[in-house]
Amino acid sequence: MEGAAAEIRHRTVEANGISMHVAEAGGDGNGRPAIVFLHGFPELWYSWRHQMEHLAARGYRCVAPDLRGYGGTAAPPEVSAYSAFHIVGDVVGLLDALGLDKVFLVGHDWGALIAWYMCLFRPDKVIALVNTSVAFMRHIMIRAGADPDAVKTTEYFRRIYGPTYYIVRFQEPGVAETEFSPANARYIMKQILSNRFTSEAAGGEKPAPADDEPLPAWLTEADVDYFGSAFEKTGFTGGINWYRNMDRNWELAAPWADAKVTVPTKFIVGDGDLTYHYPGIQDYLHKGGFKADVPLLEDVVVIPGAGHFIQQEKADEVSKHIYDFFAKF
Repeated sequence: MEGAAAEIRHRTVEANGISMHVAEAGGDGNGRPAIVFLHGFPELWYSWRHQMEHLAARGYRCVAPDLRGYGGTAAPPEVSAYSAFHIVGDVVGLLDALGLDKVFLVGHDWGALIAWYMCLFRPDKVIALVNTSVAFMRHIMIRAGADPDAVKTTEYFRRIYGPTYYIVRFQEPGVAETEFSPANARYIMKQILSNRFTSEAAGGEKPAPADDEPLPAWLTEADVDYFGSAFEKTGFTGGINWYRNMDRNWELAAPWADAKVTVPTKFIVGDGDLTYHYPGIQDYLHKGGFKADVPLLEDVVVIPGAGHFIQQEKADEVSKHIYDFFAKF
């Protein structure tokens, strides 16, 4: 039953050897499992504000951390401290710190990748998953030793999109930091959130929006201020370091080369998202490949007119999809 608008509470917990800022909404869940939300780049817990309010009002306990390197959570200086294994460890440590045994999991962008990895590494911790934007893509996530054509993740993207593609550009220390200066954080966040994240926009050739260009209807100046002020304080290096571990993740995940994701799953993507236009991805999603890798996949939802930041762009629709799926369990 729908209740009053949920208050979002904030606290810091110790998990996996770091301090983590966590936003929470809702009560004890009335016996329902908690929902944990994992954000992407360059985002924060705040990306899930709409879903937290929607689901907390329907009786769920909602937990959205700032992930390692972001917002109020610790940002270790070493690049090597941002592997998928560290971040999955943070999520498991967070569950332990909050006394949560098994949870519903929701991911977006990099948070979706971490959710896939978590469902491989620790499926015992996840009841069901709603992932958005980034599908399970074994060839970029996991080295398959028997595949003679296997290439490292960054090389895969370089071959498709060239050296200006952001994932490739981010690899060299200092280059991305110059592009993502904390002093320009508000402008950067407005630019990133306002474009639809097409392949052209991601390649570094995009024209900058004018300062007086109106925001999309789903985004407010206050939202941009929230993101901007956070990244002014922290900079973007923590999040960029996740990209600098993509090849390392690919190598270290080799023990899971043939593993399946054995968690009940719903996947949501916008038809305007770059990730829905990766080579071969639509055939994979809709013609059985995805279902073979994720046997308990129940649904693939493609939302017309949605770009990359789908949980903010189509907040009510995404919230309803999450609720409808988790209500089954």
